[in-house]
Amino acid sequence: MLDIESVKKLQKDLSSLLGVSGHEEDVRNFILKEIESKKLVDKAWIDPLGNVLAIKEGKVGDNRILLDAHIDEIGFMISHIEKKGFLRFVPIGGWDKRILLGQTVVLKSGVGQLYNGIIGSKPPHLTTLEERKKQVDIPEMYIDIGATSKEEVLSFNITIGTMGTLFSPFVEFPNGMVRGKAFDDRTGCNVLLHIMMLLKETPVNDTVLFNFAAQEEVGGYGATAGAYKLKPTIAIAIENTTAADVPGIRESQIPAHIGRGPAITVADRSLISNPKVNERLIKNAELENIKYQYKKPKYGGTDASKIQITRSGVPSTVVSVPCRYIHSPTSLLKLEDIYDTIHLIDVFLRNPANTNF
Repeated sequence: MLDIESVKKLQKDLSSLLGVSGHEEDVRNFILKEIESKKLVDKAWIDPLGNVLAIKEGKVGDNRILLDAHIDEIGFMISHIEKKGFLRFVPIGGWDKRILLGQTVVLKSGVGQLYNGIIGSKPPHLTTLEERKKQVDIPEMYIDIGATSKEEVLSFNITIGTMGTLFSPFVEFPNGMVRGKAFDDRTGCNVLLHIMMLLKETPVNDTVLFNFAAQEEVGGYGATAGAYKLKPTIAIAIENTTAADVPGIRESQIPAHIGRGPAITVADRSLISNPKVNERLIKNAELENIKYQYKKPKYGGTDASKIQITRSGVPSTVVSVPCRYIHSPTSLLKLEDIYDTIHLIDVFLRNPANTNF
């Protein structure tokens, strides 16, 4: 059953999980359990790279339509432990270092226990005027978990290579808006799981393939391996995208707006979207009166860039849910935009406009 409450619950459950690139086990286990417990598809499994792959067989169609959403989030890796128990770190994925200082961090130990921390640096009242004029670089930052020695840190099973990320709780805002971490791209995972639920109720002609992909934030590796295995003939990456509809940004520079529905990519830094795939999206959206917008080129990059060059080539595009403050622990989006994205992908699969290649 597709409703806003179901969308909100799954968004909260998914985004609250910790799954930094290469360490997505909590996310993939949650997703596989959802699929298997509800018997949503004909086959689902975890591949050697850590993708959750799934197949819903079609009735009569020749197409194999791949829907891809990545399960990983950006984060940090511990790179050094100081004698006094402070932790040095390196970024995993694309962080804006301006937002890091003073943020709450959650680390996952080698035995799966979570530890809270704070990102700090040299206190401002101990710096010179010249130092305060400069942006603090990540090598000058540290994570404080309250430990008093290196030995204590190691006793927590926190070592070099331990992963973590910034954390803030899932919060509801007015007007159907929600805030949380890892919306990029647990939002896409939310969409894919709801599509599976709809397909279970009413199957479509074409076979639908799913890749809940690992390691997008560090190079799209899961998308590459998953698409090669699944052999799609058409593909759509489902993403979050920057909604820069905020003060100080010219209208011509805003990639997408919150509240205007899913954003269809024409081109980004890594992909020229296939016009025929976009045509099928748009014609079906207009036939069913589904809100949509174009994502203005050429910002960002997604798994679609890897999928399109798999084997002999796959016609691909991207459909994104607009989100403010992306790649932060306080991303903000509108639940109705997720709902409309699910609806758009569902009608794309059912294709009442009868748009073919």
